[in-house]
Formats: sequence, structure tokens, C-alpha cells
Amino acid sequence: MTIERILVIVLDGVGVGELPDADEYGDVGSNSIANTARAIGGLDLPNMQALGLGNLSDILGVPPRADTLGAYGKLAEASKGKDSVTGHWELMGIHSPIAMPTYPEGFPPDVLEEFTRRTGYDVLGNKPASGTEIIVELGEEHLKTGNLIVYTSADSVFQIAAHEGIVPIEELYRVCEIARDMLSGPHAVGRVIARPFEGEPGAFKRTSRRHDYPLLPPRPTVMMRLVEAGYDVAAVGKIDDLFGNTGITLNKHRTNNRDSIAAMLEFLQDEFKGLLLVNLIEYDMIYGHRNDPEGYAGALRDFDAALPGIQAALRPGDIAMIVADHGVDPTMPSTDHSREYIPLLVFGTPVKPGVDLGVRSTFADVGATIAEVFGLGGTEIGVSFLQDITQ
Repeated sequence: MTIERILVIVLDGVGVGELPDADEYGDVGSNSIANTARAIGGLDLPNMQALGLGNLSDILGVPPRADTLGAYGKLAEASKGKDSVTGHWELMGIHSPIAMPTYPEGFPPDVLEEFTRRTGYDVLGNKPASGTEIIVELGEEHLKTGNLIVYTSADSVFQIAAHEGIVPIEELYRVCEIARDMLSGPHAVGRVIARPFEGEPGAFKRTSRRHDYPLLPPRPTVMMRLVEAGYDVAAVGKIDDLFGNTGITLNKHRTNNRDSIAAMLEFLQDEFKGLLLVNLIEYDMIYGHRNDPEGYAGALRDFDAALPGIQAALRPGDIAMIVADHGVDPTMPSTDHSREYIPLLVFGTPVKPGVDLGVRSTFADVGATIAEVFGLGGTEIGVSFLQDITQ
């Protein structure tokens, strides 16, 4: 059977247990999905269970089963770090042996001095912070002074918050482009992020016009190689932001799971040959970073309920994979990403049932498999599992 389309769904922040080096990242004990299940008294995810999710970890309410509908396993991260950019890059065949820089004490003075010199704006904040909390703390001062709120997190990010009534959105984007150009070499952060907000003191809220300026991949990704070979790469969610719009021919940028799932289903009805890469952001952005296991569990249940519709939309030659990019355990004291294994659930008509793919050494096995399907040759890291899963 000829495989013409591959669907990869990234459940952003859905890890399945700490990696062996989790102690280096302060993440011992993390298991995003299993700890969430215990915290709420059990999960009911029958459709992902049928694919083998319960075989990957001890998940209360999601027991293992031998007769899975496809192949299952889990993937370790070979790259250093635990951020979204690194995780997505590795899925698409790029190894990052050096972690992107982080700033637990804020950015050094020389970085902010250069930022002010280039943009003309002074800075408030300069510390790791929650994006919702820092605009409560500094939003009123920003309104009075016009100074930009600059902050970071445990991730490799340089975030700039500004009220849309004080700094028009195009001006904020211009400033972020300057910051992206400036932050190179040892300060080459994974993302510069525009964080616009609106409202009055005591009632500030972030707007939907966030925009990410990622570090571009240092070498061609599997996506870029697919495009070069004449295939389509359709992107949904924040995939365009994570790859700097490289290696994408069709795009539906969406900011929540419901709209992203709808966009995915629209693409599955279209005539394209190649890859459909989808990011579902809410596990990370809304629930994991806010230590909300109930919300995290609800988003998992919503996706599980959508799975039959996704399966029905697949064509006979399609292969689908459910993966993640890192963990964000909502039960841990930290609100940051966690260094975890990610799930690998593979299904579709060409996929043999009941295949245990085991514990694999890199996320890039996904990219290597895609490369083999479409005859692109090997990837810099990663081993294809195509021959293990196909009839």
C-alpha cells in the first residue's frame, strides 16, 4: 500500500515519565499524564487506551492492553533542554547538543543596554515570571512610563509585553524583530515572543495577537526536505512560529485545541501529498504552566473524544502519529516544562496492530520514519520504525 500522507499530532507538554537525566533539570518525579491521573482520581481515555497509551506508563484509569489498534512506544529526547523549539526540531530530525540559553536571574545588563540602544525603549521587569502575573505587577507602570515589560521563564525565551493602547501592535512586532536579530551567539534564545495586552489596571488581559520569533533551524529539517522534494507540508497551530515559517507550504495558525482540531480535519479532507503537522497547545500554555491538573485532564478527554473523528478522516494510505515535545507536569511545584519521555502512538490502515516499538533513544525517529516513507534518505539522528509497523 502506497503511503501518501502522514499526520503528526503534537500534544504540547504531554510527557509520560521522567528521563534518566531529569535530575539535571530539577524534574525528578515528573510524569505529566500519570501524575495528572492520580491527582484527579483517574482518567478515562478509551480511544488513546486502544492505541496503547496505558502501555507507556502506569496511568490510573488507562490500563495497558496487548491488542492495541496500532503501534506504541515512547521516545527519549537526545537534545539538551526541554523547550518547545528543541522538541519540535528533534521530531523533524535536528539534534541540538547544546541547550538554548536560559536566564533564571534575568538578562545580563549588556543585553538590555543593547536592546535599549537599538529600540529606544527602556525596560521593566527583567526576570522569570508568569505572563499573566507580570502584567498585573507592572502593567500600570508600563502605562505611565511607556517602558516595555521584558521577562523570561525557565524556557529559552525573551518575552516583551506591551499594552496595545500604548505600543501599537506593529510597533511591538518591530521591536521583537530587532530583539530577534540582536539575540545571537551565546544569547541565541529559542524564541522572542510578542505578548500584547489590553484593559485597565486591575483588569488587564492578554490579547490573541501574540507572535513568536523563533531561532531558525541550523540545518534543513525533514519538513524543508519534503518541500524541496515537491511534497506539501501542512501546518496547524503554532508550528509556523516554532519553525519560523520554514518548510511549510500550507498553514492554518490556530491558538487553541478546538480550532486546531477543526483545522486538522479540514486539511484531512483536502488533496495533498506529504506531511500534516499539528500542535495542540492547551496542555502546555493553559493548564500545565498554571498547575491545573483538572483542566489538563479535561483537555486530554476532549482530544480523546475527537480521536474517532480524526481516525474516520484518514484515508486508507494515511499514517497518523500522536507524540509530544516535552512534559509540563501540572502537579509538580514548578510551573515550567519537565524533562520527560514523550508518547508515540501510531495508527492508520497501513499500521500493524499490537506492535511494541519500545523505548527509543530520540524524538528524531519520527522524522527518520517520515523521511523513509517519502524517499528522502536518512536524517542526522534517528532510526526509522517504518519496517516495524507496516504490513
